[in-house]
Amino acid sequence: MSGLITRRTMLGGSAASLLAAPWVARAQANTLRVGMQSILSGPIALLGTSSRNALMMEQDRINAAGGLLGRPIEFVFRDSKGQPQEAARLTRELVNSTGCELLIDAEASSGAFAVQEVVRDLGVACIHTNSETSSLTADPKIRVPTAFRVARQGVHDAVAGSAYLSEYANAKKLNKWATCSPDYAYGRDTTAQYLQFFKQFKPDVEVITEAWPKLGQPDFTEVITKLIQAKPQALFTLLYAGDLSAFVNQGNIYALFSQIAVATPNVDYPVLAAIKNLPAGIQSATRYLETFPNTPANKEWGQAYLKRWNERPTNWSWQNTVAMQFYEAAIKKANSLDGKALAAALTGMKINTPFGVDGTITMRDDHTTIGYAIGWGQTTPKEPFIVDVKAADWGKIIELETDWKKQQKYI
Repeated sequence: MSGLITRRTMLGGSAASLLAAPWVARAQANTLRVGMQSILSGPIALLGTSSRNALMMEQDRINAAGGLLGRPIEFVFRDSKGQPQEAARLTRELVNSTGCELLIDAEASSGAFAVQEVVRDLGVACIHTNSETSSLTADPKIRVPTAFRVARQGVHDAVAGSAYLSEYANAKKLNKWATCSPDYAYGRDTTAQYLQFFKQFKPDVEVITEAWPKLGQPDFTEVITKLIQAKPQALFTLLYAGDLSAFVNQGNIYALFSQIAVATPNVDYPVLAAIKNLPAGIQSATRYLETFPNTPANKEWGQAYLKRWNERPTNWSWQNTVAMQFYEAAIKKANSLDGKALAAALTGMKINTPFGVDGTITMRDDHTTIGYAIGWGQTTPKEPFIVDVKAADWGKIIELETDWKKQQKYI
C-alpha cells in the first residue's frame, strides 16, 4: 500500500531502508499525498467533515486535470477529536510515517497553534484552513515561514461586524449587550476584538454579562438562565456548528429570542438546517451563501457541493477549496513541493476564485488572505436564509486592522 511500511519491508530491510521505505513506496506509486487532520467526531465534527468534503471535490478536480507536477493527489485524513496534543501528533505522523508532502491544517484554533509548532520544526508547507484567531498569522513571533492561512480572520470579522452592528444598534436603540462565546482562544480573542471595534463605532455600548461555555458543551441551560436573568437588550455570540444549533434550539424552549436581539457571524447552512425553529431577524454574517457573492461561479460551486454530498457547504468548505486553489497555483509557479519554494510563491499571490468579493483573493506577506467575501444581513426561515446583505468595506477593514496590529506591537 502506498506510503505504508509493509510486513515484508519490516522483515527484510535494514534500519536505514526501513526508515526510507515510506518514501520509496510513495515514489514508486507516484502519488502525492496531502495530509489533513481535523475534528471529525463529536459536536464540532461539522468543521472537519465539511472541510473533508470540499477537499475530496478538489482531489477529483485536480486529478482530472492531471494532478500536481504530473502526479495524482491523495488526501489522508485523520481525526484529532479536538485535542491539540493529538492534532500535533497526527501532523508529525502524517509527514514522517505516512509520507505526506503537503499539509492542510483544518483544526479549530485550539489545535492550530499546536500544529503551527510542528510545522515550524518540519519545514513543510502547510495551509491553515479553519483557525480564525488573528494572532496565528498576525503575530510575527507565532508566524511560521512555511505556514499560511486561508480562512476568515477574527480581526477582519470584528471590523466588518462591528461596523454593521453599530448601525443596527443605533437604529434599534440597543445599548445593553451580553456576550456568549466558546471558552478558548478563538472565542476569547475574537470577542475582545469585536467589543473593541464595537465601542469604537458606538461608544455608549455596555456589556452587562458574559458567558463562556466550553467547546462542545451539550447543555446550555445555565447559560440561557444567566442571560434571561441579566436582561440584556441584545446578545453577541461566537458559538458555531453544533454548539450554535444546540444553543438556539434550547433557547427557543425558554423563549430567549423573543426577549433579546441576537447577532452572530457564525450561521452556516447546516447550522440553519439543524435549528428546528429558526428565529427570524438574527443579525448574521455570510459565512457561505450561494447568493453572496451573487455570481454564477459561486452558485455553481454551491450546487455542485450539494449534489455531491446531499448537504450544503459551510464556511470551512470554501476555505479548504481556496487552500487547494492556492497550492495548485503556487506549485505551478514554483515547480516544486519544497516548503521554502512554495512559501516564496504563495507570498503576495492573487488567485481567481468564486469566493472573493471581486472574484479574487490575495495572500498577503503576513501569510493571511484578504478580499474574501464578507457581508452581514438578517436571517429568514426560508431561502435564501439571509437577506438584505450589506457587503463589508475592505478598505475600512485593512485600515482598522493596521491600527490594531500597531496596538498589539505586531508591526
